[in-house]
Amino acid sequence: MKNDDSLPRTADEYGRHVSPYFNVEDREAKYRADKLFKRLRRKVGHAIGDYGMVEEGDRVMICMSGGKDSYALLDFLLSLRRSAPVRFDLVPVHIDSGFPGADESPLEEHLKKVGLPYHIIKVPIYSLCEQKVDKGKPFCPLCSRLRRGYLYRTARELHCNKLALGHHKDDALCTFFLNLFYGGIIKAMPPVLRNDENDLTVIRPLIYCRERDIKTLSELRGYPILPKGLCGWGEDQQRAAMAKMIRQWDRECPKRPDIVFHALKDVVPSHLLDKKLFDFSAITKGPKVK
Repeated sequence: MKNDDSLPRTADEYGRHVSPYFNVEDREAKYRADKLFKRLRRKVGHAIGDYGMVEEGDRVMICMSGGKDSYALLDFLLSLRRSAPVRFDLVPVHIDSGFPGADESPLEEHLKKVGLPYHIIKVPIYSLCEQKVDKGKPFCPLCSRLRRGYLYRTARELHCNKLALGHHKDDALCTFFLNLFYGGIIKAMPPVLRNDENDLTVIRPLIYCRERDIKTLSELRGYPILPKGLCGWGEDQQRAAMAKMIRQWDRECPKRPDIVFHALKDVVPSHLLDKKLFDFSAITKGPKVK
C-alpha cells in the first residue's frame, strides 16, 4: 500500500505495519495473525458502510480507555483511513479520571508511537464521585455520566463532530439481555447515536466484532492494557453475568450469539406487541401488512 502524505509520517508508518503479522516470527502463525486482522478490519469497514458512520470531512475523536477494545479501534480506523475513499481526521483522546494509583504512561507511550496528535485530559471524576456518592454505594452510575459529559465537552473543544467508542458485538448483546431481563424493554446498543443536543454523533465501528477475536488480536499486538477496578467496585455484576452467559453459549452452541445479534438487525414489528411501532387496528382494513 502506498504512503499517505496526508498523515504524519510516524502515523503513516504505524498504519502500514498495524497488522500483528509483523509481531509474529513463525510463518504459519504470521499467516493466521494477518488473517485475523484482515477479517476484523473487514467487519469494521462493513459496519462503517452499513450505518454511514464516517463521511467526508469528519473529525473523529477516538475515545481511548486504555482497554484492548480502544487500542484495536484506533488500529482499525487508522488502517482504514489510509485506504478509504473519503478523507477524515482521527483524534485519540484519553480521559484521566484521577483515580488513585492510575498510571496513564503506558497508554501515552503507545499513542506517541502511533504518531497522531493526541490528548490526555485530566478531569476530577474520582473526587466528584467521592463528594456526591453516599459512602458504601458504587460510583458507577455517576462516574459513567460524568465521563460521557467530559467526552462530549472535549469533542466540542477539539472541533470533532463524531466520537468513536470501542463497544463490540458482545457489548451489544449484553446490553440487549440486560434491558430484556432487568428493564423489561427490547433495546440494545445502537451502532450510531445522536446526542440530545444534536451536535455530536457517537459511532461504534467494532459492533460486528466478537470480543474473543479482539482479545486474541490484543495479545498478538501486545497492547499496554491499563488495569481495571482502581475505583474498588469492579465490574457491574449483572453485566458480568450476561457476558458469562454468552461465553457459555460459545462453548455449547457457538452460533447462538451471532444468531441473536442477527435478530437485532431483522425485526418484525407486526409480530411484537408495541402499538407505537405497528398499528394493529389497521390490519382488518387491509391490505395485508407485515
